[in-house]
Amino acid sequence: MPNDTPDSPRFFHGNGPVHVADFGGSGPPIVLVHGLGGSHVNWMSVGRALAARGRVLAPDLIGFGRTPLAGRAPSIDANVAMLARFLDNEVKEPVTLVGNSMGGLVSALVAAERPSLVSRLVLVAPALPIPPGAMIDPTVTMVFALYLVPGMGEAFLRHRMKKRGPEGVLRDTLRLCGVDPARLSPGVYEAGIALARERAEHPWADAAFLAAARSLVRTNMRRARVFDALRRIAAPTLLVHGTADRLVPFAASAAVARLRPDWTLARLEGIGHVPQLEVPERWLELIGRWIEPQSK
Repeated sequence: MPNDTPDSPRFFHGNGPVHVADFGGSGPPIVLVHGLGGSHVNWMSVGRALAARGRVLAPDLIGFGRTPLAGRAPSIDANVAMLARFLDNEVKEPVTLVGNSMGGLVSALVAAERPSLVSRLVLVAPALPIPPGAMIDPTVTMVFALYLVPGMGEAFLRHRMKKRGPEGVLRDTLRLCGVDPARLSPGVYEAGIALARERAEHPWADAAFLAAARSLVRTNMRRARVFDALRRIAAPTLLVHGTADRLVPFAASAAVARLRPDWTLARLEGIGHVPQLEVPERWLELIGRWIEPQSK
């Protein structure tokens, strides 16, 4: 069985510690940025294989994975600043930046604000503004409505953890994202469970999740700011989005593709929110083919 586990994770200390998983490889750097509630584990099904095309690193965003709050906000703006510092101070050369969901929004804003840091951009089911009239999953709408209400979001997360436990919450989240937990490799699933149990012991974990979720919604309500940033991105960009995505409808990326017809849109029929976990081989083929010119 292939070893999915990244090499000795590293920390860098800019304005606080950041956990960075190193999947190895050499050549042009590839940096993978997870979404809301995720971590470096979201990339374990593809990280080692992607390292055949470059040096692959996966930082945990502020308040997620093994990156603590350490007095910082887990907001979109704070994570944009953190990721830019990481690329500037640690990687020190332009990267292929790959962002999924909330990580896609963070990556897009970095590419817009610091174009010299990003040579290529891949946005996987990016959490960008949803166009008017798009169909939104009712379960997702209800859950995010709870997240946004002070006190109710906190009570909901406590009740869910008490009822389902770390493993149950993880399994439910994977299914909502379109991933059958039984189809994950044992190493990836076990790493996810271990991290979920670890985070359940941190008193700040729920607060970080809710603050990030609320910041994500507030940022996307400022549609003009987000679309202005998308217009300013200079890096060649690939949009990857599944038509069965319950969290961010495909219509969001389709709208962005109309705004930026020079970008490439890859439509994944019947695939959900985290294709790198749901169909890793297909995802690797797609991403590998797109970055091939740079990796040579």
